[in-house]
Amino acid sequence: MKMKFKIFLPFLITITSITAIRLIAQDDLEKLLDSQAGDEINYVYATFKNTHVLNGHSIETLKHRNLEFRISHRFGELSQGVYNFWGLDQANIHFSLDYGIYDWFNIGVGRGTYEKTFDGFVKFKIFRQTTGARQMPVSIAYLISIAVNSINEKALNDYFTNRLSFCHELMIARKLNDILSLQISPVIVHRNFVETAIDLNDLFALGLGGRIKLSKRISFNAEYFYVAKPSSVDYAFYNPLSMGFDIETGGHVFQLHLTNSLAMIEKGFIGETTGKWKNKGIHIGFNITRTFAL
Repeated sequence: MKMKFKIFLPFLITITSITAIRLIAQDDLEKLLDSQAGDEINYVYATFKNTHVLNGHSIETLKHRNLEFRISHRFGELSQGVYNFWGLDQANIHFSLDYGIYDWFNIGVGRGTYEKTFDGFVKFKIFRQTTGARQMPVSIAYLISIAVNSINEKALNDYFTNRLSFCHELMIARKLNDILSLQISPVIVHRNFVETAIDLNDLFALGLGGRIKLSKRISFNAEYFYVAKPSSVDYAFYNPLSMGFDIETGGHVFQLHLTNSLAMIEKGFIGETTGKWKNKGIHIGFNITRTFAL
């Protein structure tokens, strides 16, 4: 077995450092852009319709004092056939609450049936896409998340730190026009505990996401994460691919999609996806979000 001990101090230092960098960098950029001619600044809105593309986070953040309740659901694999009603007899679920402390700074907590995991995150929007007097071609955000596996297993009970995993993700997105938005996301996932000596504690991935607007309230979304060396000595892991539709219904956003990943947190869908699209290792899934202005 292999376990790498990590303490919380670097995690807290990272949060503080990113906050400071964000404020300093934005202040310097604003001073530079203010020197340009013209006074009108046009901010780009709704690069994505939701704070998640599908499984992974999008560039979007909640507005100040907005609370979002999310229910995410993944059924079993379609390959299970009629006896398990193509996976609908099985269910994996994740609940979360996200809150906008500022328009650019969100926090969130969640609980999922996958490994009985508790998770939390902070998300910073560093820059925002603008046109006019200030021209910023992309929006940039940074995500830090932590997950705690609460399954009762002896190997995990030896040390609490064995249960921890972390994720750092940089999201860079551009709304090309009223129809098409694209996002690229370099990701690092660290797992304090892995099953064998040849399994990797650190996984590096590159995410690609996109949104095509089909109507005022419906869009087609897709995302793919390329994971460097995802395989394990005991299991074959694959790159997660998800595609589906966003449907806005007023205060709710309903996301209906197909995915080869059962998990709904970064540690799971980036590092532990076992389904393959060509072998019908696909799950029907949906996310439902409801936003409250407090």
